[in-house]
Amino acid sequence: MTLSLNKTLLAAALALTATATQAATELTVYTALEADQLKAYAKAFESANPDVKIRWVRDSTGIITARLLAEKENPQADAILGVAATSLLVLKNQQMLEPYKPNGVETLSTQFVDKDEVPSWVGMNAWVASICYNRIEAEKHGLPMPTSWQDLTKPVYQGHLVMPNPNSSGTGYLDVSSWLQTFGEEGGWAFMDSLHQNIDRYTHSGSKPCKMAAAGETPIGISFAYRGAKLINKGAPIDLGFPSEGLGWDMEAAAIVKGTAKLAAARKLMDWAVTREANTLYNDNFAVVAMPGVAKPVPNYPADIADRMIDNDFEWAATNRARILKEWQQRYDGKSEAKN
Repeated sequence: MTLSLNKTLLAAALALTATATQAATELTVYTALEADQLKAYAKAFESANPDVKIRWVRDSTGIITARLLAEKENPQADAILGVAATSLLVLKNQQMLEPYKPNGVETLSTQFVDKDEVPSWVGMNAWVASICYNRIEAEKHGLPMPTSWQDLTKPVYQGHLVMPNPNSSGTGYLDVSSWLQTFGEEGGWAFMDSLHQNIDRYTHSGSKPCKMAAAGETPIGISFAYRGAKLINKGAPIDLGFPSEGLGWDMEAAAIVKGTAKLAAARKLMDWAVTREANTLYNDNFAVVAMPGVAKPVPNYPADIADRMIDNDFEWAATNRARILKEWQQRYDGKSEAKN
């Protein structure tokens, strides 16, 4: 009798589990987050929202942005998590985002929230430009550690620099847009003309130049601080450089794609994205996060990194994005790697 009852209870439990699994809403989320972050974020969100399961679609920022724009009339994504705010501003201007005010959004720093009363996007964390400098390879070629962006235009670095292509990489675009803001339009393009003479190649990934430097495939990669810090933690013989003129940056952000049939689930993702738990996870990788008071120092980041970040005009960067990318491609695309 007891055995029969136990079997009945077990069968009922399995049936309930199967029903719950089948009932979970699959949320298609486009992202440009690094692959090693996705598992932790999905685990935390799904633990808090067991009725929703994330299906990630990941690529570099520029490629994800182009894909979203191409799908404007027939959206395939339900939500966006971890794509540059400059890209989301482009999508907002195309009326492609569903405004939503997440529960708890008022706890975020105002610079990380869309200015509209009902925001179309919310920021998560900032990622910051840096130079990845391989000490061993640099010594072989007699290359000093650059301390400024202008240093990189010196003849000694010819053929020894790798940076991301801004058409495919969000890191590449934050570099280009920040140089144009820092040096002015004329000065920015003149700087990039000189820099181009020293570039070995342009990659289609923001992290690849730093990975190449860590592997000894290039002495110097223009990349972003998070990837460099992670590689140093793994023992890579690289140092991070933070040029004196100021650091370009962008923020990773989240939004709901207008027209999604899974609006309730997408709103749950937005609610989670602004929580202290989520911001604590962001801080595992980034020194600057959206919620004040959460961030703790990140190994291999300078303590004053927030003070080194330029006063970035995101609206300008978004409004002028297409024009800037077209000009960059006409001038420099000849050194870009072939796309896979």
